[in-house]
Amino acid sequence: MNPTIPSPLDDIIANIEELKGRNQYAQARRTALQALSKYTDDYRIYEELADIYIFEENLDKAEEVIRYARALHPDSGTGAYLEGYIAAARGDFDRAVAILTVANRRFPNNAEIIRNLGWSYVMLGEIARGLSLLRRAYALAPTDMMIVNDLGVALMASGAEEEARLLFERNGHTLGLGAIEAMDN
Repeated sequence: MNPTIPSPLDDIIANIEELKGRNQYAQARRTALQALSKYTDDYRIYEELADIYIFEENLDKAEEVIRYARALHPDSGTGAYLEGYIAAARGDFDRAVAILTVANRRFPNNAEIIRNLGWSYVMLGEIARGLSLLRRAYALAPTDMMIVNDLGVALMASGAEEEARLLFERNGHTLGLGAIEAMDN
């Protein structure tokens, strides 16, 4: 197959991504499941399905599917990220750090991976290391409110409340400002 000519599977994956971008997760899931009936051994469809299950907050299904994807293609950076995300979401931060470190090596400037890795370090009590990663994620994606939130909370945990306040103000993060005000009272 000519790599410059998109395959039908590439079109299906693009369609799934578009549906996810429009928050149409049920339709994206149906499209992915339908694609699996034809492309049973393509890890990318399983990764898409795991991502959909994460958005739907079904971590059990996401974990089941990502295990299969990783068995098909253990070197996938996306698969490593999704597996690490699930570990962090379940509170298994040691495992999350190990897996997200692999994903970060494969995608070194992915703000989402760096944010999750940084937050996992913060949750393990390695606040300075986590802050360093969260600052890097913020530099890569300064409008990502998840990064703003995690960085702000980590700053507060480190005692840098004024820096957290400025970060939240600069980004219009009223929830974070409310948390700081509650701490001040």
